[in-house]
Amino acid sequence: MLVGYGRVSTQDQNSELQEDALRAAGCDRLFIEKVSSGKKDRPQLAAVLDYVREGDTLVVWRLDRLARSLHQLIETVEDLEKRGIALKSITEAIDTGTPGGRLVFHIFGSIAEFERAIIRERTKAGLVAAKARGRSGGRPAKLVGERAEHARNLLGSGSSVSAVARSMGVSRAAVHRAMERIAETP
Repeated sequence: MLVGYGRVSTQDQNSELQEDALRAAGCDRLFIEKVSSGKKDRPQLAAVLDYVREGDTLVVWRLDRLARSLHQLIETVEDLEKRGIALKSITEAIDTGTPGGRLVFHIFGSIAEFERAIIRERTKAGLVAAKARGRSGGRPAKLVGERAEHARNLLGSGSSVSAVARSMGVSRAAVHRAMERIAETP
């Protein structure tokens, strides 16, 4: 069975183009929604993924209608593949139900994995270089200097960590980190 999934990003957009293309491709059932791909809650996507069964083909107008990123797309296709379900994209002419379509899709996956590895390596190298120059990553501490000393004095006078955090407008974790930094200072 061919099952179609379509998505438009806003309520103002019209899904008719996708619906017509999915029907022309021979889809027996359509799942269409109007929601941004950035939204985690996509009820029609969840419904179509639950609906399709082994031997079915999930058909989309374009791959970007199905997933927010290449990583998410690869995860979705791998899940479908494990369940014996193919994916067909009308616009990109990819059909994972064919050997050539699976090859093309796995090449995409390999490129995406390589790209993620390169990004990780660059990030690590950048952090090492910054540390060598005396810089550390992350957000600046909220309790430093006089404010950290004031927090320490409040704690020393019997105030709870929660009370100190509330009075200084920071989280309890910020108070704990400030006390750790003070303890580490010679």
